[in-house]
Amino acid sequence: MNQKNEQGIPAVKIRLAVMVFFFVSGFVYANWASSIPHLQQKLHLTDAALGTLLISLPAGLMLTMPLSAWLIGKYKSRNIVLGGAILYVLLLSCIGFANEVWQMAMVLFAFGASRNLFNISINTQSIGVQQLYQKSIIASFHGVWSIASLVGAAFASILISLGVMPEFRLVLVTGLSLVLIVIFWGNTLETSANADAKKPAFALPDKSLLNLGLIAFCCMLCEGTMSDWSGIYLSKELHLSKGYVNMGYVAYLGCMTSGRLLGDWLANQLGNKKLLLISSLLLGLGALLIASFHSLIPAILGFMFCGFGVSCVVPFLFSHAGKSASMSSGVAIAAVSTIGYLGFLIGPPLVGFLSSAIGLRYTYFLVVTLAGVMGVLIGRIKMEQGLN
Repeated sequence: MNQKNEQGIPAVKIRLAVMVFFFVSGFVYANWASSIPHLQQKLHLTDAALGTLLISLPAGLMLTMPLSAWLIGKYKSRNIVLGGAILYVLLLSCIGFANEVWQMAMVLFAFGASRNLFNISINTQSIGVQQLYQKSIIASFHGVWSIASLVGAAFASILISLGVMPEFRLVLVTGLSLVLIVIFWGNTLETSANADAKKPAFALPDKSLLNLGLIAFCCMLCEGTMSDWSGIYLSKELHLSKGYVNMGYVAYLGCMTSGRLLGDWLANQLGNKKLLLISSLLLGLGALLIASFHSLIPAILGFMFCGFGVSCVVPFLFSHAGKSASMSSGVAIAAVSTIGYLGFLIGPPLVGFLSSAIGLRYTYFLVVTLAGVMGVLIGRIKMEQGLN
């Protein structure tokens, strides 16, 4: 497409730049997730203690949500992208050098806060880019995030198997990410800050967005469970060696990536609502496999189904939130995120305590239950929300 925006930059170049920032986000997050088993060993944490520590990241994300919504409403989203991205990648390096639980908690809190700024601003950018096209492209941005996560997980696995120190690996990821930020930021979308005083700087979802937020809550709790606990499941439950504990995470991310790359085409063929219903079914089936069979092949298949199940949920929820008539795109995304990210906040300690009480394997029945709740909520979404 040769269409240009007011900057005079072809839409394809703007789309590429925003995709690169989605790539940075996913690459950094995958390297953080791949460090969790090492973190548990380094700090000598039980599952319950690890779950409590992991709450620091979503706590930072949630508690800075009003600030992020205010900033995205007051300033250009591309400026928030730059600041949030730089903070995000720099704080990743700090994780490797925290040697006490309290230090790790502080770093993870700040890491979550920076991720929040970065996440809302790049999603706002993606909705702006979508307006330059005549077809759905929104899932492709999240597909790039998943590709980056897959690349990041594979990158981490290779360096771990080679015996590279986690501290050096995280510094290397930071350096590579900063190079991409510097090269591509100039082509991000030049959107004006929202100056409409009648629109709130921060708000919880109104009635038209409430179901979207509740679905996001269920999905994000499941996503957090998969990314935070898949390596520990294969390590502690199935006793795989250190070089193989990321197999489940890689399988999950691979299928999430495939689902997102196909998401726009599937939505055009099936309709968004039907696609979301199928997604909840796949998520529940995958978690059921993990919980019901204590062996590697069903576990890997389960992680694959879960990856397909969660792949298109959040992208389309954020896309429809961005079309809100009562709020600007950034504020509407923040509103849905407020409820959705509670799943990330509640998930780590909940899974940790359940794992200590009944075993990590049976904790995956929680995901089965949440998938069922998602299906019910999706079925209740009104047609005017655009999920048809």
